[in-house]
Amino acid sequence: MKILVTGGAGFIGSAVVRLAVRRGHEVVNLDALTYAANPENVASVSNSPLYHFEQADIRDREALDRVLDQHKPDAIMHLAAESHVDRSIDGPGDFIETNITGTYNLLEAARAYWTRQGKPDGFRFHHISTDEVFGSLGDTGQFTEETPYDPRSPYSASKAASDHLVRAWHETYGLPVVLTNCSNNYGPFHFPEKLVPVVILNALHGRPIPVYGDGGNVRDWLYVEDHADALLLVLEKGELGRSYNIGGENEAKNIDLVRTICAEMDRLRPGNAPHERLITFVTDRPGHDRRYAIDPDRIRNELGWRPSVTVEEGLRRTVEWYLDNEDWWRPLLTRAGVGERLGKA
Repeated sequence: MKILVTGGAGFIGSAVVRLAVRRGHEVVNLDALTYAANPENVASVSNSPLYHFEQADIRDREALDRVLDQHKPDAIMHLAAESHVDRSIDGPGDFIETNITGTYNLLEAARAYWTRQGKPDGFRFHHISTDEVFGSLGDTGQFTEETPYDPRSPYSASKAASDHLVRAWHETYGLPVVLTNCSNNYGPFHFPEKLVPVVILNALHGRPIPVYGDGGNVRDWLYVEDHADALLLVLEKGELGRSYNIGGENEAKNIDLVRTICAEMDRLRPGNAPHERLITFVTDRPGHDRRYAIDPDRIRNELGWRPSVTVEEGLRRTVEWYLDNEDWWRPLLTRAGVGERLGKA
């Protein structure tokens, strides 16, 4: 299969690209290379004859038309997005333009391409989204695919809008789509502005480790390589027009996750132990959802998928990867916003 992956130089997108190429798929990586993208994320497959790169922005319709007509993919996996909640609080405009207008452009380009190709039965448009569109849970319950949307941040609102557009293009124009909503991802190649890499790198450098509020916010943690595996499965086997929630089956409070990372750092860098002494509670961000949890029954029962990596094993692998790959993360520390407290509103 020939797959066009948007955002393939980003965190989740690059995991999809690496796995797809390893499995023998031909991949066209379309990425604008904005601040969180990094060509090094796909260096392991960049010399493969199955890999192609196109630097283009999903807000540029002419570029999308050119890439589709040139490469003629069998499927599109749409991961290009602005994704950091804190940045969406400080500057929501980029999120509206990329996540909503960009998705609209891609849908229209895909519809026109699909039509020009004679509307082949095998074509798929896979839209990758987040569980944040569902809002916040109480102490119990889980998000299902039928949970009403209730986004609370500019980021989640923009992703909710993009989800609705994709469903509308399926219902109105018959575009063959599948959708997925995932829980919090972590793992290698994660841009150092999100919780897990921030904790690792701050612990490594003996800097305060910021934890929002009381640290009691709960997330379901999904190892990024497990996520990539699930995404390719949904692309190949998912029912058209249907959405699938993808979770790691690993719920944890933020403070417990941070303490687990600190314990791994104590094991690997005992000279600076205990790293837990660096934990610093900071003012919570506005609209911080208290709890997310994924009900994985649909993808488990219909497609037979379950995550393979526990959060303990995944964090161990992730900490070891960051300690072994300073050449990857050190150049990123100079990019705007890295290491700063964002999202104060």
